Amino acid sequence: MDDVSDVNGVGDMERPGGVAGDVAGVGDEERRPEHGPLAGFTVGVTAARRADELGALLQRRGAAVLHAPALRIVPLADDSELMAATKRIVDRAPDVVVATTAIGFRGWIEAADGWGLGEALLERLRTVEVLARGPKVKGAVRAAGLTERWSPASESMAEVLDRLLEQGVAGRRIAVQLHGEPLPGFVEALREGGAEVVGVPVYRWLPPEDLTPVDRLLDAAVSHGVDAVTFTSAPAAVSLLGRAEERGLLPELLAAFGHDVLPACVGPVTAVPLQAHGVDTVQPERFRLGPLVQLLCRELPSRARALPVAGHRLEIRGHAVLVDGDLRAVPPAGMSLLRALARRPGWVVPRADLLRALPGTGRDEHAVETAMARLRTSLGTPKLIQTVVKRGYRLALDPATDAKYTDE
Repeated sequence: MDDVSDVNGVGDMERPGGVAGDVAGVGDEERRPEHGPLAGFTVGVTAARRADELGALLQRRGAAVLHAPALRIVPLADDSELMAATKRIVDRAPDVVVATTAIGFRGWIEAADGWGLGEALLERLRTVEVLARGPKVKGAVRAAGLTERWSPASESMAEVLDRLLEQGVAGRRIAVQLHGEPLPGFVEALREGGAEVVGVPVYRWLPPEDLTPVDRLLDAAVSHGVDAVTFTSAPAAVSLLGRAEERGLLPELLAAFGHDVLPACVGPVTAVPLQAHGVDTVQPERFRLGPLVQLLCRELPSRARALPVAGHRLEIRGHAVLVDGDLRAVPPAGMSLLRALARRPGWVVPRADLLRALPGTGRDEHAVETAMARLRTSLGTPKLIQTVVKRGYRLALDPATDAKYTDE
């Protein structure tokens, strides 16, 4: 399955920990340009493990990070279902064992040791055909003193399934390492082929004990306060969608994912819960954290609105603006005004319309003048926005491009 370090999508493969604080801003000790490719963008992180690593990668490229772990893990040694599955395998050896994640396989062996079943389990596994989903899983298998029979070059569970079905599974007993929830279609396909499947739930996903960060991320997403949300496991996607449904925000969240908020998944299996709701996602070619961040570095800047205004290049990002390549932080009210002006660049936008664009400002149009003054100060170039007396405001598009926008 897709996972950032040893799975192709259902597990995070993260270590315990997270980004310090809920929001982390731009920070980097390495030599780089004044701002990174993600400067001005805010990215939500739903991972529970390796969140510190993902957050650091995003911050080095200029992003602000909103960390909201969408799940937690039941310790292996406390999982009675895993103990029961282990005893079943020790009592009666399967024909095939499918190892899907390195962290899960290691945890399984360690948990079995804690129960006094470690040696017996390894003895059984030495006599069966072990299939390892990827190179890191293969390393964990070998570290346990075992040898895998085969591992797919694609690191894909689909290729593992194809191999098993081609060989024929009728009457065979197959143990499958699970990832907190059933692998979509994998177990069902084996059973339809006539196999007896023993699920090995090496860890179980549960909702986080503190839902405050998740709710904060949901509120930011539906109000377009984040530019992207990253997913490194299918259970995290399921958890976030489930929490949104509990709060009555699911339609708004799906709408945000369909327009202004980019859902970025580490791989195709992680994307399945979102796709089931009709959400299109972006995914890197390699199912790893680094390529996921690189993908965001391409996708988010390409979605930013760039306009030639008053002899300057204005690029509107999530919570900041690039003016001729210089990063300018803009308050939320100012960003709301700027986006309203940019929807019809060159056109005069009445004060009443701009007032509606401001969050929670009531009916006093003086709030527009105050927010506009602060916006002009933030941009550092007051002439970017023109005041049209008794009518409203407009972006001062360059004459050569003005017709292109005003004739639409």
